[in-house]
Amino acid sequence: MKRILVTGALGQIGSELTLLLRERYGAENVLATDIREPSGKLAESGHFEMLNCTSQAAILDMFKKFNPDTVYHLAALLSAVAEAKPQMAWDVGLNGLFKVLEAAREVNAAVFTPSSIGAFGPTTPLDNTPQDTIQRPTTMYGVTKVAGELLCDYYHKRFGLDTRGVRYPGIISYETLPGGGTTDYAVDIYYKALQDGHYTCFLKQGTSLDMMYMPDALEAAVNIMEADAGALKHRNAFNVTAMHFTPEEIAAEIRKHIPGFSMDYDVDPIRQGIADSWPNYMDDSAAREEWGWKPAYDLASMTVDMLANLRKKLNIS
Repeated sequence: MKRILVTGALGQIGSELTLLLRERYGAENVLATDIREPSGKLAESGHFEMLNCTSQAAILDMFKKFNPDTVYHLAALLSAVAEAKPQMAWDVGLNGLFKVLEAAREVNAAVFTPSSIGAFGPTTPLDNTPQDTIQRPTTMYGVTKVAGELLCDYYHKRFGLDTRGVRYPGIISYETLPGGGTTDYAVDIYYKALQDGHYTCFLKQGTSLDMMYMPDALEAAVNIMEADAGALKHRNAFNVTAMHFTPEEIAAEIRKHIPGFSMDYDVDPIRQGIADSWPNYMDDSAAREEWGWKPAYDLASMTVDMLANLRKKLNIS
């Protein structure tokens, strides 16, 4: 039976992944950690401990006490927040990862670390971005992601640590509110469509970005850790994606269900600059071939599910 420790368990991915892991492997086998106290489902579903991932002593003590065989290390700052707080982004994103890898080496635990399309940059091929290609990001978020990929590769090659990860595109969820990411517009637009019938987009028309619905993002995290290690030619940072679209394309899909929905634009230059440096869409054939990656949702099916669940959440008929 697996024993799983999750860092950053209250974040965008962690808040939902923790619940899925507890369903799959048993609540008693999944320890959630973060720097603030949980509430709601996550607090009620299993054990939680406070953990600051910039403290080596605290991490090592927690790992030795719980003795996990698998760690989902999710503690990090999102892209726009990282640009506003680059020093903190480096400390949490890189120093935190280094300390987690060291502690995992002590207890011989496998480590999942998410990377991102932010690990690419403006000189990367933007269409059908290869699994192995040039990575010269122009944001602190991207720099920490590239360095994290390399650090995880190093720990596998140097120490034999079982490190694995995926490069996530933008992630869309009805559970988690927008929290400072460049792709957050694709979450907020559904809320505003139902609540106001109108949305003002902070990215310009024609900005194409890779996206994924949260259920697929969670399955990717679980499936890569369950994959046969012998089948993995790559280890960390597999490209994974499900769909790509522009703001006007997601708006058009929403209008199929809310005909009066309208959208205008008020471009945020910081987030637009970040988006312009990211791929339009990635080639995820390596993940499909090496561990059977296959998303379940496209834009149409995601929109149906998002609107249905948000109507319930917001009590909108």
